[in-house]
Amino acid sequence: MSGLFITLEGPEGAGKSTNREYLAERLRASGLDVVLTREPGGTPLAERIRELLLAPSDEAMCVDTELLLMFAARAQHLAQVIRPALARGAVVLCDRFTDATYAYQGGGRGLSQERIAQLETFVQGTLRPDLTLVFDLPVEIGLARASARGRLDRFEQEGRAFFEAVRGAYLARAAAAPSRYRVIDAAQSLAQVQQALDALLPELRGLPRG
Repeated sequence: MSGLFITLEGPEGAGKSTNREYLAERLRASGLDVVLTREPGGTPLAERIRELLLAPSDEAMCVDTELLLMFAARAQHLAQVIRPALARGAVVLCDRFTDATYAYQGGGRGLSQERIAQLETFVQGTLRPDLTLVFDLPVEIGLARASARGRLDRFEQEGRAFFEAVRGAYLARAAAAPSRYRVIDAAQSLAQVQQALDALLPELRGLPRG
């Protein structure tokens, strides 16, 4: 593979989608082929799985069911979108990927890192993001932003302790592998966050492909 795989991670209200669009514009201005996608989702089938995962339901979803659905959607996404884009040399900007599984199902739900890692290897093989941007902000700010958007999905309805665990998992992963992660203060204004992204652009353009 000769492309570049960049993932954007963070909790609710961190501004990943808005900043992914901004980053794509800046990279396209450099003449790069940029593919925007998201997880769970990214293909018609994976988006249907996303609906199952996010929609509130009277039937409680088993945590193992949640985990397996995440990786089922990811397998489809990799086969149909991510791997083909990387093979043709594109830059893939993905709103969440497997770090989100470690944060939400591992940190938030309490599933073991080992179980997640087994599925990660099974579904992805050796493929990992080249760079992961973690948009970090205090839980109360993120939840307030999410609430302002309207109706909350199944994850957004979780309590503060859940999201504190999610945030902690993200920061722990970033601290453990600083060569792959860049933590961005998402509590800043949008202009300040985008200035931070601009400062990263030379690094992104210079990352080795594949």
